[in-house]
Amino acid sequence: MTDRRNFIKTSAMATAGVSLVAGMPMAMNSCKGANEKLVCGLIGANGMGFSDLQAFLKQKNTECAAICDVDSHVLEKRIADTEKIQGTKPKGFSDFRKLLEEPGIDVIIIGTPDHWHCLPFVYAAQEGKYIYCEKPISNTIEEINVMEKAANKYGTIAQIGQWQRSDKHWKDAVDFVYSGELGKIRTVRTWSYQGWMKSIPVKPDGPVPQGVDYDMWLGPAKARPFNQNRFHFNFRWFWDYAGGLMTDWGVHIIDYGLYGMKAKAPKSVMAMGGKFAYPDDACETPDSMQALYEFDDYTMLWDHGTGIDGGYYGRTHGVGFVGNNGTLVVDRQGWEVIPEGGKNPKMERVELQLGDGQGLVNHMANFIDCIKDNDRNTNCNIEIACNTARVCHLGNVALKTGERLYWDADNSQFIGNESANEYLKAHYRAPWELPKI
Repeated sequence: MTDRRNFIKTSAMATAGVSLVAGMPMAMNSCKGANEKLVCGLIGANGMGFSDLQAFLKQKNTECAAICDVDSHVLEKRIADTEKIQGTKPKGFSDFRKLLEEPGIDVIIIGTPDHWHCLPFVYAAQEGKYIYCEKPISNTIEEINVMEKAANKYGTIAQIGQWQRSDKHWKDAVDFVYSGELGKIRTVRTWSYQGWMKSIPVKPDGPVPQGVDYDMWLGPAKARPFNQNRFHFNFRWFWDYAGGLMTDWGVHIIDYGLYGMKAKAPKSVMAMGGKFAYPDDACETPDSMQALYEFDDYTMLWDHGTGIDGGYYGRTHGVGFVGNNGTLVVDRQGWEVIPEGGKNPKMERVELQLGDGQGLVNHMANFIDCIKDNDRNTNCNIEIACNTARVCHLGNVALKTGERLYWDADNSQFIGNESANEYLKAHYRAPWELPKI
């Protein structure tokens, strides 16, 4: 039977993706004591990955020993930034498999684009690491299922970066929903209108920038010529790597729609949208979209728009729980309740309850507390993150098919629609292979 560490070494030398064998041995980290130092390695350091690292290093008894990025300019900058924070210089890597070989690393932070979440996550789980992975947990439902299976098989303590799960005012809002004062909730509105996200002009393909391992950046995604529009932050707007605003913001916002209703999966979904505002720009994902989810006795609406801020209730993003007595509205600023009934309100108004803006730091603190307590039930554990990401991806599949789709949550597939089920699959570019757990 193949040894796990030899597997990584062989893979790194051959730059080949090899299927994971379900019976491979794994040495889980022992639970860390309250005063023991937690040492992390960061994979993907340009954007949220570095924000996650900063939140990690704000916690007591933490250190970063290694950083990996395929862009040498990003890597050098983040190594220098981290040295300023902690006083010691982390090692640098361009291949995450080499980072996983480093001794003494307890925690792996994954801040890569969405299409590069699955492989590092599964490899790190197999190595017995604690994992903090950026949201959405992955780019296809097939990958999501593999990651959930791996985390459960190897007993991984994981926190996924839906940090609103650790933001107190969001949880307070859900507690109010649970109180029943809103009356029967008939619909849930979830939305994200992002005025900062402007049109991205078309650019020609060009040479790979010096210091960038572009083939490694593509990884399991389809081989394409280098284009600056697809690289770094803007990967979000191309189907090969991500799911647009639906998965980028949806896993935050739809997550609380599900949480507030104690819901798992819809019975059906349909969606419409397109590139209505910027039909000729470089993006593939829709700038305008609505998805409607059917549950047993209510509906949930997702609505997004880029380039404008015209969301519901005067908010650019949020969740609205629409009840017979009133509507609770919550966003990153705070939450309030708007009563029904006009001059004869059916309930008392709740004025805006402000949040403290410490969601990410709180999220990382919760992760570390769970490591110390050997508790897999982090605020955004693997089950929560996988369920929410599936629901978001269902909306995108409904958009692509143009059909009303009926979902079998127990078997993770659409009912009687094989063409829609094809969109659930991950198609990996050789030599990379989807792990088999």
